[in-house]
Amino acid sequence: QVQLGESGGAWVQPGGSLRLSCAASGITFSRYIMGWFRQAAGKERDLGAAITTNGSTNYADSVKGRFTISRDNTKNTVYLQMNSLKREDTAVYCCHPEDFSVTPFWGQGTQVTVSS
Repeated sequence: QVQLGESGGAWVQPGGSLRLSCAASGITFSRYIMGWFRQAAGKERDLGAAITTNGSTNYADSVKGRFTISRDNTKNTVYLQMNSLKREDTAVYCCHPEDFSVTPFWGQGTQVTVSS
C-alpha cells in the first residue's frame, strides 16, 4: 500500500522560508518522477515542482527562482525548499508520483500559511 506523508508546513511571514518533506512508502521510490502539488482554498490543485529520477527539475512559473525541489532516494523522501514566500503561496502542499497509476490517493498534506 502506497503511503505519502508530508511535513514541515507552518505559518511564516512574507519573505520567509520553509522546507517541506514528504516520505513515501510502498513504492520503489527511485523509479518515479515526484511532484509537489499545492491547493489554495477555493482553487484547484496544481503542480508546483517536479523532479525526475535522475534529478532534473521543473517548476511552475509562479515559484521558479524561489522554490527548489530535491530528493533522497536512500530515504524515499522528496523535499521542497521554499524561499521568499509570498501570501499567494498559502496552500496545502502535497507530494505525489507524477504517474497517477501508482496510486490515486493523496497524503494528508501540510499547510503553509504566509501572512503577516
